[in-house]
Amino acid sequence: MDTTLTDPLIGQLLDGRYRVESRIARGGMASVYLALDVRLERTVAVKVMHRSLAEDPQFVRRFIGEAKSVAGLSHPNIVQVFDQGTDGAHVYLSMEYVPGRTLRDVLRERERLPAREALEMVIPVLAALGSAHQAGLIHRDVKPENVLLADDGRVKVVDFGLARAIEATNQTKTGMMIGTIGYMSPEQVTTGQADARSDVYAAGILLFELLTGRQPYAGESPMSIAYRHVHDNVPAPSSIAPDVPPSLDALVAAATDRDPARRPADANAMLIAAVETHRGIPRTGHTAQHRVHHTGGHPGSPTGTPSGPFGSLGSQPGVFQAPPPLVYVKDGAEDDAAGQTMIQPLSELPTGTTRGSAGISAKTRRRTLRPNWFIVGLALVMVAGIAFSGWWFSQSRTVKVPDLVGQNIVLARQAALNAGFEVKVGQARFDDKVEKDNVLDTEPGPGAEVDKGSVLTLIPSAGPETVPVPNVANLSEAEARTKISEAGLAVGRVSKNQSDTVPRGQVIGTNPAVGKRVKKGGSVNLVISLGLLMPDVSQMMRDQAEKFLRDKGFNVQVDETDNSAPRGTVIAQDPVGGTPVTAGDSVRLTVSKGPDEGWHWPWENDDSESSPDFVVVPDVRFRALKDAQRELKAAGFQVKVRKLVGTRRVIEENPRGRQPMGSTITIWH
Repeated sequence: MDTTLTDPLIGQLLDGRYRVESRIARGGMASVYLALDVRLERTVAVKVMHRSLAEDPQFVRRFIGEAKSVAGLSHPNIVQVFDQGTDGAHVYLSMEYVPGRTLRDVLRERERLPAREALEMVIPVLAALGSAHQAGLIHRDVKPENVLLADDGRVKVVDFGLARAIEATNQTKTGMMIGTIGYMSPEQVTTGQADARSDVYAAGILLFELLTGRQPYAGESPMSIAYRHVHDNVPAPSSIAPDVPPSLDALVAAATDRDPARRPADANAMLIAAVETHRGIPRTGHTAQHRVHHTGGHPGSPTGTPSGPFGSLGSQPGVFQAPPPLVYVKDGAEDDAAGQTMIQPLSELPTGTTRGSAGISAKTRRRTLRPNWFIVGLALVMVAGIAFSGWWFSQSRTVKVPDLVGQNIVLARQAALNAGFEVKVGQARFDDKVEKDNVLDTEPGPGAEVDKGSVLTLIPSAGPETVPVPNVANLSEAEARTKISEAGLAVGRVSKNQSDTVPRGQVIGTNPAVGKRVKKGGSVNLVISLGLLMPDVSQMMRDQAEKFLRDKGFNVQVDETDNSAPRGTVIAQDPVGGTPVTAGDSVRLTVSKGPDEGWHWPWENDDSESSPDFVVVPDVRFRALKDAQRELKAAGFQVKVRKLVGTRRVIEENPRGRQPMGSTITIWH
C-alpha cells in the first residue's frame, strides 16, 4: 500500500499537548498539520520535520536555536511561532494557524496581478522581512509558497530560519547553497552565503513573478536556472507584460542586481522604495503608452540605465569561481525546476563571462561552428528520446483527492468510486460540528495527489459524543453530583419534592431519565426528596380523611367535639399538615359533632324571605383541577384549593350535596 495514504500522526496527541486533526500540506523537509492545543484550547498549525532531519543532532540543535529566535519576532505580517519541541522521533514547531491560501494558489488561479495589486502583496512581505532583518534574521527561502493570504485579507510570511537550520544537517557541507532555485541570489549560488540582500533579491523575483505570471528563468533544469541567475540580468517585467510601468521595472532591476552592493541594503530599504512606487501608480492602472521601449543589448535591458529609488540600476559583468562539490535535494512541493528547494554542488555550475561569449576567442568560435555529423545524429536521437520521455511522463498517473467533507457518507462513497478510487469506510469519530453519517475526514486529506486507483478511506462522523445518564436514585445530592460529573455530565437545575418512599435529602430521580443518552458535557436536572410530610386533611370529611391517611400507612385516631362546622368535618389534626413524618406514625384527628341541637343557620327558617337559594354542589372529583374550579364557580360557589398529593386532578371536595349559593367549597388535589 502507498505510504502516502496513511499518516500515523493523525489522531495522536503530540508531546502530550497537540491533538493532530489532519494534514494540511507536505513538502520535502516537513509536513504541516492542523492541531488543537489542548492546554490553551486553540487551533494551531504544527510543522513536523521529516524523520531524516529529526535524526540529525546538529539539525535539532540548530532548529531549536532558530525557533527561539523566530519566536522572538513580533510582527503582524509574520506567522507567529508559539512553541518548539520534540516527541520521540518527531521534531516540531507550533505556529499560528492562518486559514486561507498561499500566494502560489493565487498565481495558479489568476496567472498574474495588476501592478498596483502586485505591490500591495509584496509590501507586507517586505515589512515582515524588514522586521526580521532588524532582528538579525534572514529568511533565505522567500517564495510564493511561504506567503500566506488569510481569509480576512492579511498577508503573512512563514518558515523563517528553516533553511538556516537545514545547513546544520549531515546532508550538507561547507559552501552549499540552500533555498529555492527560482528565487536564489547569485551569491547563494556561487558561495552558498546569504544575507539580508539575498532576501531582497528573492523579493524582487517574487515581484517579477506577480507582475508577469512566471519566473524569469522557469521551466529549465535547476543547474541552467542557477547559471542564468549568476550570469544574466533579470529581464524587465514590461518585456513580458507590456502594461507594467517603468517604475516597477526599475524596482525589480534594483532588487535583482547581481551585485549585492548595488541592491537595497535590506528589506526595509526596499520597502520604502516600494511604498513610494505604489503612490505613483494610478488606481486605474498603467497603460501601454507609458512603456519604456527597449532596443538592443540583453533581452529586457533598457536602452539607457533607468533611475529608480536606488539611483543607477545597471550591472557589470562578473566572473564566479566554483567551490567544492556538494549535493542536491529537491522539495516535492514544487513541480518545475525553478520551484525546487535545493542544496546544490557548486562545481556543477557552468562558468564563463557574464555577457554571452565575450571571453571566447574568434578561433574558438569558428571551431565550434564546424559540424560533427556523428554528434549531430547522436543529439537528434537524444532529443527524440527526451521528447518521448517527456510525453510519457507527462501523462497524468495521479489524481487529486476530492473534498468530500460534510457530504453524506453514501453519496461521498459513490463520488469517490466514480473518481477512480478504491473506497474504504473507516471507524466513525465523534464530532460536535459534522452531522452523524456525514464525512468527517478522508485519508489522505482533500487536495492530496495520489496514484489512480489508490485506497481512499472515508471517516464518518458519529455526531456529538453522548453518554447515558447514570442511575443516582437514593443517593445524596453530593454523591449524585460526583457520579454525574464522572460520567462526563454536569448537574443542572435542582428541585425538591415530597416522597412517600425516598428519605429526605436523597435523589428521587433525574431529567432526562436514567439511561437516556445526553451530549457529553450536557446537564442533568435532579429532583431531591423532601421526605414524607404529614398530609393536611383539615376541613375534609372524616370518612374521606381517615381512609386517605390509613392508605398512606398512618395509624389514625379520632376525637369528636361540638363545633359549628358540619357534622363529620375534620377541624384539626396532630401532627399538622406539612410536618416531616415517618410511615406508620400516629395521627389524631379532631372531628366536629355538629352544632348544638338548638342552633340553626339563620336562613333555615323556610318562612324567611331572606333565605338564600340552595343549590347542588357539582361533583368534581377526579376532574382536572382547572376544569373543577371553573365548574364550581359557574355554579355560584367560592373555591378553595388545597394541595394533598400534588396531582393535577381533584381527589376530594367538601362539602357536597346542597349548599347555599356563594358558600365556599374546598377541593383537594
